Amino acid sequence: MKSWTASTTLRAGPLALLMRLLAYGATALCLAAWSQVLSPAIELQDSDLVVHEWGTFTSIAGNDGKAVEWLPFKGPSDLPSFVEHLWDAAFKVGLRGTIRMETPVVYFHSSHPMRVSAKAVFARGVITEWYPHASRVFPNAGLFGRALYQRETDGSIAWNQVTVQPDAEESLLREAADNPYYAARETSAAPLIVNSAAGEQREKFLFYRGVSAASLPISATLTPQGTLVVRNLSENEIPHIVLFERRGEKVGYRIGGALESESIFDPPELNRTLDALCGDLEDTLAAQGLYRDEAHAMVETWRSSWFEEGSRLLYVVPAAMLNSLLPLTIHPIPLETVRVFVGRIELVTGATRRAVESALVSHDEVTLAKYGRFLNPILEELIESDPTKANRLRKY
Repeated sequence: MKSWTASTTLRAGPLALLMRLLAYGATALCLAAWSQVLSPAIELQDSDLVVHEWGTFTSIAGNDGKAVEWLPFKGPSDLPSFVEHLWDAAFKVGLRGTIRMETPVVYFHSSHPMRVSAKAVFARGVITEWYPHASRVFPNAGLFGRALYQRETDGSIAWNQVTVQPDAEESLLREAADNPYYAARETSAAPLIVNSAAGEQREKFLFYRGVSAASLPISATLTPQGTLVVRNLSENEIPHIVLFERRGEKVGYRIGGALESESIFDPPELNRTLDALCGDLEDTLAAQGLYRDEAHAMVETWRSSWFEEGSRLLYVVPAAMLNSLLPLTIHPIPLETVRVFVGRIELVTGATRRAVESALVSHDEVTLAKYGRFLNPILEELIESDPTKANRLRKY
């Protein structure tokens, strides 16, 4: 077949020439359109973007073992002042929910500078804190008390223009007081730059928190004999579970491994060390796909909280459950996305009840302070388990 050349054009008649010109124009338009469709795919194939995320879902087990709605005893005071809030920090205290999503951080790894966007959606929830500045947070009004249970829509947060800058100088905001927030920066992730009305903001990750009224696929029920029955309520295997207890300076834990249906735990003997448990947890998190420095950063961030006074169950959230409860969308699509969340279920054991009740009677503020933000739900559990104590406990 001969190619279409100037010489053949000159020999063609006016009508044939017009038809050929129209055909050529249509072909050029089609090729241009296809180039627009294919160019993102070409860009994705050239990208070496890797995204890793970790975070915590915190809940409290009721008498039936399932997560109950609760309010913290006091507002959040564990974040630097530059972190942005939905309205103000006190707002979160009055928002009842079953899950408090704490410190998810999203890391970006790339060998070259690039622009990315990110969006997270929290089922039956609301985003309450974040940094750097977000392009959009929804909802941002009309929330109070039990409002999460009355809403039909999900909460979300989006960052539309984030620059991943591997070679950027890490001039990150840091306040004089030390804060667990900073431990999350100690990784090889690329620095991020976000422009806001207040100017350029730099960080090593995208950070956000929230509260949700969603249910969890696990229950932890305490028997009258003091054993703990843990049930998987989903069809997905829970990759790893750990039962932890701390009383004063004594700690203990039992590692349960993967959970398919049900496991029974005796209370752990208080003869272990935190360093040993931290090492075991870092190994578990790295086995789930986090880089070793990310696993270490997560454990260091939560070391003072996960291992405070009381009893709790820690578990790795199944990927299917995480992606349903908190879907994350990144553009351009990364070559690899790893998301590892640790669920924390606070347990109101007999030992916790006795310790709190005794401290209330003796006005032992030091002991009560050890239970921190969980003191209010512990008191509610005490009253529910023995209504005859209600009036006596309330006066304290």
